[in-house]
Parts: sequence; structure tokens; C-alpha cells
Amino acid sequence: MTDEQKATIEKKVLNALSQIRPYLQQDGGDVEYVDMTNEGVVMVRLQGHCGSCPHAMQTLKQGIENAIKKAIPEVKSVERI
Repeated sequence: MTDEQKATIEKKVLNALSQIRPYLQQDGGDVEYVDMTNEGVVMVRLQGHCGSCPHAMQTLKQGIENAIKKAIPEVKSVERI
């Protein structure tokens, strides 16, 4: 993946996160974009209540990852750091 392709995908990821963020904030949580690998793995940091919630992995995989992959097929997975 070129730097230009990565930058384009990162913009799409940030846009997708901005659409997801209000739902997380309703429960006192948030998500922060950290980085993306050249293989299409997006790294995020769950914040607030999402950082310590027992359902955080479910939120990450079934909520955040599904929404991002649906909007951006180039993304292979979303991982928590």
C-alpha cells in the first residue's frame, strides 16, 4: 500500500469512527484512531467506559470493526491496543 493509498483509507476510517463515536459516547465511552498497518489492520484505543467494559471486545468486533469494514473494504480488521 502506498502512502497516498494509506492516507486516503485513513481519512475514510476517521470518517467512519466519527459516525460511530456518538453511540459510544452515549454510554460514557469513546474510540481513538491510533494507526493502520500496510496490511489494512486498523489500531484503535477504546476510552472511557469502553476501555474497561466487559463487553469491549464485542463492541470492537461486532460494532466498530463491522461498520468500518462495511464502509471501507480495504480494512482487514480492527484491533485494540
